[in-house]
Formats: sequence, structure tokens, C-alpha cells
Amino acid sequence: MIGRIHSIETFGTVDGPGIRFIVFMQGCTLKCKYCHNRDTWDLHLGKEISVQELIKNILKYKSYIDNSGGGVTVSGGEPLLQVEFVTELFKNLKELGIHTALDTAGSLPISPKIKELLKYTDLVILDIKHIDDKKSIELTGFSNKNNLNFAKYLSNVKIPVWIRQVLIPGYTDDKFDLQNLKKFIDSLENVEKVEILPYHDLGKFKWKEVGDIYELENIPSPTDKEIERAKSILQI
Repeated sequence: MIGRIHSIETFGTVDGPGIRFIVFMQGCTLKCKYCHNRDTWDLHLGKEISVQELIKNILKYKSYIDNSGGGVTVSGGEPLLQVEFVTELFKNLKELGIHTALDTAGSLPISPKIKELLKYTDLVILDIKHIDDKKSIELTGFSNKNNLNFAKYLSNVKIPVWIRQVLIPGYTDDKFDLQNLKKFIDSLENVEKVEILPYHDLGKFKWKEVGDIYELENIPSPTDKEIERAKSILQI
């Protein structure tokens, strides 16, 4: 099985428990205005790699993974666009006793292939782009319906989830929206952690490299006070 990856991080510490080997898959259908990995969007770019070649690379770091209670996280881009590749990878990892985490926006309709992948997934790190559908469309180019349905499905099948939302001043920091996000999260039965990720523009140069306009050019990062306010509303 051959997949296309954007890059690899061998000692990740924030995308799941312990030390993580992180695979960033190539390709994404969303068009998030704040995306810091603009170069991952095109599904035809990146490096081709086989599952076995990737496993061989991962095993070089297995002692660090095991000793830290870590594992492998597949991120993107949107890894669900290469669901068959990720499924085969996760099957192999489970046979090796390695913890698997899927970092996704859940932006695709739930399919039999996605359900099959989730059988081998120990943790989902779910990016909720925006709790308000109209604002989600404005921010990402797409409705949030698939995103929220994915979260509900994960709750139904009891797969542990970390919920993340990027805090963008003027876009995702509205008190009413954060209160609604809190209500939605409270309706789920599988949430282990909720994280606010402060917006930054460190990836804007990638937009310029591909000839795109970075619309959030003048949006500041949230202040410590704004971050604490959002955390207070979400009770995290």
C-alpha cells in the first residue's frame, strides 16, 4: 500500500500521550483561512511511501515510544483522504503493540472505510473548526456538519477523543459560540481532554510561496487574557 506524506516528526510531544512518531499526510479538502500547513493541501504533492517502509522507520524509535507511553499519530492535511493507507498502517502498528492516534477534522462523511480505520484507532484528536455552521463555511469553506457528526459517532462507539479548537480573535472567540461549543462537548461521552490552540500566523509565508493571499494577515494572536477567558467558558 502506497501513500503520500508531507513530512515526519520523530519526537512529537503534544499530539497524543508520550513521545509520538507523527506522520503528516498530504492532501486536504478544507480551505481554512488560518492554515499553517498550506503546502499540504494538494493531494498530488508530497512523498510516496509504502506502509512497510514507514513501519521500518517507526521501529527505529520504538524504545522511546514504549518507555514514554507514546505511539504514532497520523495527522495532515486530512488523513481521512488516504483512509486505506492509514488503516493498513494502524493495523500493523496494533500488531506491534503501538498506540495509534488520528489527528483529523472529521470533514468527510462517515463511510464503511472510515469505520474500519477507527477499529484500529486508540485516540482521535478532533479539530472542531467552528461550532456555528455559517461561520464554519466562512472560515473553512465547508459546513461543520460532517465534523460534528464525526464527533457524535466517536462518542457512540466510545473511542477516546481530545477536542481542539484554534482561538482566532474575531472568528472563534465569540462568547455565545464558545458556550455552544461547551454544550456540544458536554453532550459527548468520550472526551478526555479539551484544548484551546492560540492562533498564530507563522505559516503565512507558505501561502505566499504557493501564490495565495493570506486573508488573516492583520489578525493578532490572542492575548493571555483572551485565552484564559475562552478556557474559563469551556471550563478547562
